Amino acid sequence: MAVTKEQVLDALAKVFAPNGTPLTTARVLSDVVVSDSKVYFSLTVDAATVKSWEPVRKDAETAVKAIPGVTSALVALTAERTAGAPSRGPQPAHVANQPRAVSGQGGHSHAPGHAHGHSHGPAGEREKPGIPGVDAVIAVASGKGGVGKSTTAVNLALGLRDLGLKVGLLDADIYGPSMPKLLANKEKPKTIDGKRLVPIERYGLKVMSIGFMIEEETPMIWRGPMVMSAITQMLHEVEWGKLDVMVVDMPPGTGDAQLTMAQQVPLKGAVIVSTPQDLALIDARRGVAMFKRVNVPVLGVVENMSYFLCPECGTRSDIFSHGGARHEAERLGVPFLGEVPLHMAIREKSDAGLPVVATDPEGPHTKIYRDIAAKVLEQIKGGASSGRMAPKIVIEA
Repeated sequence: MAVTKEQVLDALAKVFAPNGTPLTTARVLSDVVVSDSKVYFSLTVDAATVKSWEPVRKDAETAVKAIPGVTSALVALTAERTAGAPSRGPQPAHVANQPRAVSGQGGHSHAPGHAHGHSHGPAGEREKPGIPGVDAVIAVASGKGGVGKSTTAVNLALGLRDLGLKVGLLDADIYGPSMPKLLANKEKPKTIDGKRLVPIERYGLKVMSIGFMIEEETPMIWRGPMVMSAITQMLHEVEWGKLDVMVVDMPPGTGDAQLTMAQQVPLKGAVIVSTPQDLALIDARRGVAMFKRVNVPVLGVVENMSYFLCPECGTRSDIFSHGGARHEAERLGVPFLGEVPLHMAIREKSDAGLPVVATDPEGPHTKIYRDIAAKVLEQIKGGASSGRMAPKIVIEA
C-alpha cells in the first residue's frame, strides 16, 4: 500500500516542538512531498533556536521512517535570521541574504561553507573530497533558463561517451528536472539496502534526477537549503560506480545549487551555455564570473540556437543574432567550444527523449556535439585546475 501525505502528517502530529506544540501546528513545516516510499520536507525555524530544534528534526525523521512502507526520509532543518537580528559583520552581497541549511538527513550540515572534508589553510578553506569512483566532475550551466542547457548537457555527456569514457549524468535542477523528459524515462531508481540509490542507465550513461523520484506535475516547493540537501544526497548517496567523468546539468542562475556544487565536490570546470543575443549574454557573463569567483575554471562557452537553416530552401537566418557567445568568450578570455544550430531535429528528438547523439550517430548535429565534447575533454586533460580548496564564502545565519 502506498504511503500517503496524510499518514506522514499523522505521524508528525505526535512529534512536539520545543515549546510542546505538535509539529503540524507549530508553523514550521514545509509542504510534505511523498514519492513512492520516499518522504521529503523541511522545518524552518529562527536561527537563534536551532540547537533546540535539532532533536525535534531527528524525532520527526524517526517518526516518518517508522511508517510502514517508508524506505527513506529527507528532513532538513532550515534556520533563518529574524528581522532586526544582529549581523555577524560585512557579508558579500551575493550571499548575505541567503538562508542557512543547518542539517539534513542524518544530521549532516549541507550549508555552503560546511562542505564535507577537513579544514586546511587560512579562513576555513577545506579540501573537498571527490565522489568515490568518479575521476572528474564538470558542470553545465547558464545564467538564465530557456537557452537549451539541459539538451546540451545530455548530448555533451553522450559525446564524451563516444570518446570512450564512462560517463554519469546528474540532473541538479531540483525545481525543473529535465532528464525524465529528455531520456523518456519513467522508471523509479532502486535502492541498495534502502540506503543508496542506484542510478538509471540510459544510452550507456548512468543518470540520476529528482524527477525520477516524483510525479511529473509535483511542484518542489522547497527553500534553498532543502535543495542543497537533495543535491548533496544525489552526489554522495548514489551508487555511481567507476566513472571517468560526471556531467552535472545545473539549474539556471547563480544561486544555492551552484554554491553547493562548488563546495561539495572538486569541480574540474564548468561549461557555460548561451544563445547569441545580448539579453542571454548578460546572464552568461554572470555565470562565468560566478564560477571564477568560487575558483572553478570555465572550460568554455557554447553558443546554442546559433543560427537557423531553412530545411526547404537552405537559407540561413540568424534569428537570435549570431556570434555573440564567441565574441563574449574572447572578451572574457575563456575558450569558445562551438555553435549549435536551431534545428527541428534537435527539438523533436529532445521532446521525444531520443537525444540526437544517441539516435542519429552519423548526423551533422551529432558531429557538432562530439566536437564540443572533444574540446571539453582536451581542457580536462590539459590540467585545468580542479579548485580543490573550497571558496571563501561567508554565510549569515
